[in-house]
This record gives sequence, C-alpha cells and structure tokens, in this order.
Amino acid sequence: MAGAQGTARRPDEEVPRAIGARGTTSSSRSGLPGSAPGPAAHERTQALPASPASATKSPANPRLAYVPVAVLLAISLLGSPYYLLSQAGRVRHAWHPWLRPSGYVGQTIGIVAFALFLFLWLYPLRKRVRWLAFTGSVPRWLDVHVAAGLVVPLAGAVHAGWRFRGLIGLGYAAMLVVALSGVVGRYIYVRIPRRRDGLELSREEAAGRRRELVTEIAAATGLDPQRIEATLAPAAANATGLGLASAVAQMVRDDVARRRAARRLAAEVRTARPEAFDRRALRRVLALARREMALAQQARMLDATHRLFRFWHAAHQPFAISAFLAVALHVAVVVAVGATWFW
Repeated sequence: MAGAQGTARRPDEEVPRAIGARGTTSSSRSGLPGSAPGPAAHERTQALPASPASATKSPANPRLAYVPVAVLLAISLLGSPYYLLSQAGRVRHAWHPWLRPSGYVGQTIGIVAFALFLFLWLYPLRKRVRWLAFTGSVPRWLDVHVAAGLVVPLAGAVHAGWRFRGLIGLGYAAMLVVALSGVVGRYIYVRIPRRRDGLELSREEAAGRRRELVTEIAAATGLDPQRIEATLAPAAANATGLGLASAVAQMVRDDVARRRAARRLAAEVRTARPEAFDRRALRRVLALARREMALAQQARMLDATHRLFRFWHAAHQPFAISAFLAVALHVAVVVAVGATWFW
C-alpha cells in the first residue's frame, strides 16, 4: 500500500477507463464488480492513462468570489459611520465625495458592478455557441459566472450607499432574486452527471463511471467491492413522479445520506486496514466514494432533476431580464445627466 500512497491522485483527477474489467463478477448493484482485484489489477490501476471521455466534472467553485467579497465587506464596514447616517447627514460628512453613488469610490464600484453584470450574460452565450469553445469549458465558465453572480449584488449595494429607492430599488430587488435563484440553479445543475467538458452523462455512462470508482476504491483499500457497495449503497427512494418541492427535499436527503455513508466507509477502512492509510490517502478514498454515491443518486434522480431545472430556468430568465432593463436604464440616465466624477 505504500505505492498506492506515493502515487495517489487528487479526487478531481480523471481515473482509468474500465479498470479491473477482467477477473470480476457481477454484484447486486447493476454491473458493479463483485471480487477484489489482485496486485496485478492494482498495478494496472496505477499505470493506465486517464480517460477524458469518462471523467466527470467537479462542482462549480465559488471561491473566486472570496477576495472581491472580502474587499466590499471591508469597505462597507469601514464606511459604516457614513452609511448609517440619514441623507442629510451624509451630505455634510467628510466621506460624502468618496462614498456617495456618484463619488470616487461609490461610482468606481458601480462601474465594476455593471461590467460584471454584463459579463454574466456571456455565460448563456458560451453554452449556445460552439465556436466559443476556445474561451474555456462550460464548467469553468460556470465557475466564473457563479463567482460574478455572488459579487454583483454586494457591489451594487456599496455603489448605492446601501440605500435603494425608486427605479434602482426595483432593479436591485430583481438582481437579488436573480442571485438567490442562481444559487438554487447551481445546486440543481451540479446534480446532473456531466463530464469535464460539460456534456451530460447518460445513465449507462454514469453506471460505467461508478464501476471505475468502486474498482479504484477496492484497489486502494484492499476491501472487497461488495463490501464497499453495501457501505455506499444509497437508500432506495422512489424518484418517480416527485413534485418540485419533493425533488429538492430528496436531493437534500441524498446529501445527508452521502456524508453518513462516507463516515461509515472511513470507519471500515480504519478497522480493516489501520496500518495502510494516512490522512491523505483516506481523504482521497472518501472523495472517490462521495463521487460514486453522487453518481448513483444523480442517475436515480435524473428525470426529476431535469424537470426541476426546466422549471427553474423558466422562472430565472424573467427576473434576469427585468434586472438588466432596470440597470441599463439607470446607467443611461446617469450618463445623460452627467452625474459622474470623471466628466
């Protein structure tokens, strides 16, 4: 097992295709191997190249938003003596030329927020126009889209001086709805099994990917695949005919069940092979296990997830268009009356 530790890959790296296809028997879960691979299978696991076709994507990463959000929160905190004043009190404050919506800081942040807001509309364009593939994969675009969507409402609030009245108040309300619904949309989107290039996996492809993951876990831990399957087996909940609210509730239950099963597997590994695992190796195995369980749950919930995502998309677009029209009108009026610090 020392070799397994020394060559352990990260959880988000691709894994070999059809590992351990020979010398295995079928098990109770569809098509999964039923006997533990020997040392030769383990050597093939380490030696075979990764298969891009079978690799699946990792969830969108909102960490890109951490730095700009921290900066905006710092500005809000430091400027709180100004933001907490009434409108009349703000005019007499020394920071008014800087923090007012048309001030040096306020309007600069507003320009950045407007640029990010326009950038958000490039993501649906990237999904629909294939020749834009050279700009990056759809999952990576989703990463940046999610991060920008988290930054824009906070930047808009700082630009407005944390006061929302008139047209900009309506636009900001629509923007908040878009941002909150975007969080829900991301939660749904990452529960549709996909490859790294963003293309959706079929049920058969998801089952093949699960076989690879179980085989790799067995090779890394030395545990019998059937024992691994029994530990990671999801609850047999019926996903047929679920309503929208029931589908979301089942997704949340699946998330909780996945964490519990990962803890059970960790306990079994520590009991069966205490000498073979350090923390790094165990984290890698648990990441593979969580991915296997996620694929099983996603395949079971696929129809309900598609239905839920279509409904979300129909509700998300009108608010996004409303926010865009309100913000565009606000910018046009500001430019027309010259309420800027740079001209």
